[in-house]
Amino acid sequence: MGFEEKLPGGVLLSSVEALAGWARSSSLWPATFGLACCAIEMMATGAGRYDLARFGMEVFRPSPRQADLMIVAGRVSQKMAPVLRQIYDQMPEPKWVIAMGVCASSGGMFNNYAIVQGVDHVVPVDMYLPGCPPRPEMLMDAILKLHEKIKHEPLGERGRRALEQQGREVPALTGSNR
Repeated sequence: MGFEEKLPGGVLLSSVEALAGWARSSSLWPATFGLACCAIEMMATGAGRYDLARFGMEVFRPSPRQADLMIVAGRVSQKMAPVLRQIYDQMPEPKWVIAMGVCASSGGMFNNYAIVQGVDHVVPVDMYLPGCPPRPEMLMDAILKLHEKIKHEPLGERGRRALEQQGREVPALTGSNR
């Protein structure tokens, strides 16, 4: 007489890690960080034709404290890099970053002293999206691939070790955020 026999019909069993992964991937709230022409394509993705609302992402959050996904769309100047880092630091854990466009990914055609040659020099990037500018369909594809990555991320101590192996920042557990 196992546990499954005592459950009523129609009950689905899953691991807590799989359920948490599904919940986290299904409730991404993006923060806008549109800096150049890629931002127009990002805004088009949220409009009616492409409709990010299908994925629960219809409202781009104005505050980093309400967002867990940062989409960096466009070139990042040296003056803007500290602001980008500050906004990233204000986002709650867990958080993810998409570098949208070749300028955000590698500096693009702007190979000079004023432009950061890849936003990964400022914040850790989870997904790189090429193109100049990338189409809204490409952004939606990157978001769906990020959903799959989030679904399979481990929780707890296993998750902390996996982040350390990837070279990602691991938040310290202090008395205020335990």
